Amino acid sequence: MRTHIRWKGNVSFLAESGSGHQVLMDGAPEAGGQNQGPRPMEMILMGLGGCTTFDVIFILKKARQDVTDCVVEIEAQRAETDPKVFTQIHLHFILTGNRLNRQQIERAINLSAEKYCSASIMLKHTVNITHDYEVIESQPNE
Repeated sequence: MRTHIRWKGNVSFLAESGSGHQVLMDGAPEAGGQNQGPRPMEMILMGLGGCTTFDVIFILKKARQDVTDCVVEIEAQRAETDPKVFTQIHLHFILTGNRLNRQQIERAINLSAEKYCSASIMLKHTVNITHDYEVIESQPNE
């Protein structure tokens, strides 16, 4: 896996993934940025969220759960002083579907956190990561 980062001036950087996708990262105005893209540390949280959501949906679909939507809200705290590493990350899964089995949901989240999500497993060595979830029953089509 590879990526390429190009400085675009001030505190703005264009990242290109090995698969050819680009994303612009930028700093906050108080740090000399123009707020034209997510901060690099926000990208870490987005990667974590994408990685674990991929796993959870895959596991639930394999368990024949009728998931119609999944949102993960992530909140993180950082150290006050440099290096301002993450000290706490909380992932809140909001799963919508038809007659979803809570035991299957808990199993999927735990498997992702403990076995499959590379980002979670890598980060948990330096930051406390917690999870919870809520279930919303799908509304029947009118």
